[in-house]
Amino acid sequence: MSLPDLLAGTVGDEDVVAEVPLGGDDRLAVTPTRTLVYRGDGLLSDESVDEYGHDVERIEVSTGRRKAKITLGYGLDGDETLSVPTKRVDDVLHPILAGVLSASGVTGPGETVVRTFRFSELTLIVTSERLVKHVGSAVWDPEFEEFGYDDLTGLDFEEGTVATAVVLVHDGRSERFKAPNESARAVRETLADAVCSFHGVDSLEEFRVAAAEAEEAASDAEQTGTTDFGEGPDPLSASPAADAEADADAAPGAEAEPDSGGLGTEPKGAGGRDSAGGSESLAGGDGPGATTESAESASVGSSEPSGGSDPLDDPLAADAAVDDAAGDPLAGDEAGAESTDSPAGDAPEAPAEGAERGAGGEPAAAVGEEAVAADGETDGVVPDDDAFDGSPFESAGVEDADLASEVAALRRTVEAQSERLDRQSTLIEQLIEELRRGR
Repeated sequence: MSLPDLLAGTVGDEDVVAEVPLGGDDRLAVTPTRTLVYRGDGLLSDESVDEYGHDVERIEVSTGRRKAKITLGYGLDGDETLSVPTKRVDDVLHPILAGVLSASGVTGPGETVVRTFRFSELTLIVTSERLVKHVGSAVWDPEFEEFGYDDLTGLDFEEGTVATAVVLVHDGRSERFKAPNESARAVRETLADAVCSFHGVDSLEEFRVAAAEAEEAASDAEQTGTTDFGEGPDPLSASPAADAEADADAAPGAEAEPDSGGLGTEPKGAGGRDSAGGSESLAGGDGPGATTESAESASVGSSEPSGGSDPLDDPLAADAAVDDAAGDPLAGDEAGAESTDSPAGDAPEAPAEGAERGAGGEPAAAVGEEAVAADGETDGVVPDDDAFDGSPFESAGVEDADLASEVAALRRTVEAQSERLDRQSTLIEQLIEELRRGR
């Protein structure tokens, strides 16, 4: 990913060994000697780049709900504070620690920082060649311990109910520290992989076997070195004839005495050389090594309301009503009026024969329609505007053109307000995001 022009110009000829996005256009770049923080254009600040050197003496981290602060202490030169989002603090702290360890000489050329673990007041930094441990409120300062993998002879993990103990056997002594169980697996796998890769083995079992063999070989070599006398004179002589020859060479003027028997004058020195030569050929030697509701609705629909008593059930009453209607032409109207005053529950299902016709012999329905038409009173029918001619009243209707224009104007207003609300919402979200990134 290419760097912004301002950040690329600040980096110069250095190599960017790590890059961490901070949200939006903001990003953090780490070089071997310094940490650079790039801020893009925003509502709260303009484009800028901040530099933080790696020659620090102390690193502290304080975490809030949204923002985290990394404080770099430079001793007499004061402190510098870097604000990052809380969810990015571990990603940012890892390359910064790697740069600080390299600048301070803790890690050598070509050594890489594999992973960083931070547990309350314990910080573990696993590299490709060593384990760096720091205990205290600070993440790092000169009061740290390091354990090189070349002197490591044992690595074990003891699980507990709350934490897991890591046991290192280093220089003949054991070092123990605890990691929370929720992070114990990550610590175990990271540290075991780094140690096995350093020693060229595939598992911890092979590492333990190789370490035991190396320790045994070193012990044997130490014992062999204590019994070797080295160069020097042989404390015990195994050839007395050679000693006699040496003595004879020390006195060249001495001659052999003649035999007491007087049989010859052969000197003893000749016989002495022959015996010495035979003894020299005997010397030498080497040493050892993974229910529907349809039934209920049918039952409810089938129920019928109970009605009152039917007047036609009484035959005397029906005959009286027919006689009255035949004797008096107006009796049907009176009977109809009385029937309308009666309660709904007492109304007969079928009206009397005299009540079905009006005074002129026409059906009652036709008479009612003519009356309604004469009065002009109907329900649900809007009268024409001509009905208001010659009256002081005016129609209350609204012109269609005016209504359409008002609705269109209202729609335009609502749309404009919606666009304004959308822009305001976008600006608020951008402002919140910049505040979260630590601006």
